[in-house]
Amino acid sequence: MDLSMKSQRRLLLRIGIAALAGTFAPLIGYSGAAGPMTPLEVAYAGSMGSMMDGAVRPAIAKALGADLRGRASGSTGLANLIVAGSIRPDVFICVTPGPMRIVLNAGKAANATPIARTEMVIAYSPKSQYAARYYHQPDLADRILGPQINPQQIFQESQVMARLQAGQLDASSAYKTQPAALGLPFLSLPPEINLGSASMEKEYQRASVALNGKAHHPSPLVFYAAVIKDGPQSELAARFVAWLQGSVARQVLSHYHYDDPGEAKPLLADQGDAKPLLP
Repeated sequence: MDLSMKSQRRLLLRIGIAALAGTFAPLIGYSGAAGPMTPLEVAYAGSMGSMMDGAVRPAIAKALGADLRGRASGSTGLANLIVAGSIRPDVFICVTPGPMRIVLNAGKAANATPIARTEMVIAYSPKSQYAARYYHQPDLADRILGPQINPQQIFQESQVMARLQAGQLDASSAYKTQPAALGLPFLSLPPEINLGSASMEKEYQRASVALNGKAHHPSPLVFYAAVIKDGPQSELAARFVAWLQGSVARQVLSHYHYDDPGEAKPLLADQGDAKPLLP
């Protein structure tokens, strides 16, 4: 499982952006900028990069008159920058509850709305001779992965899907949105371990991984959006968060293989641990 989300796979996630924007043009009625627009600063989880650039940007230009200016990075890192005052986005969108709770508990936002979710899968290369053969074998991790922290199995996240496509890797854990967007095959996991259900957060927290002597616990892969209190465009930010809950946004999210948020509930301050495993 990836333990941190860095600046999201810039090479892969920009492939086909122009074509995808064209796909949504009839839906959003976008035909280019029409007059001055209001800048909207959005800090978002790096895994959302291609969707934000390819479909959300032109959609809100048309619907809200907003010029989306995105900052894509790991959710926890963005949360810490917001709390420290190093960045002042209008909207923060993160994956897993933990980063958002950091922001909420610091008083930087009043609440956070669930807008989508994904789940962990095992993506594999169609060129691999091993991916299907070992699934469901109880000693899979020891036989294939080796030690829990194995430098030979750790790659920059932006490289993983490209390596799978090229057949340089046999398999990798991934958010479902990643292989699905590239047409790579993947194996679904049971809900008890795929991190895809907000209602199973306590069960997921029973798992742990030790890094530098400290235990970290996973959280549900729900995406939350919040208006940042000291952002320069609070009214426009609120309209954008409302737009993310509407029918057009749902079609965009679905096209990019994000599931609806399911049973996930809005977040408020002081709701549990603010130190998640997955940013």
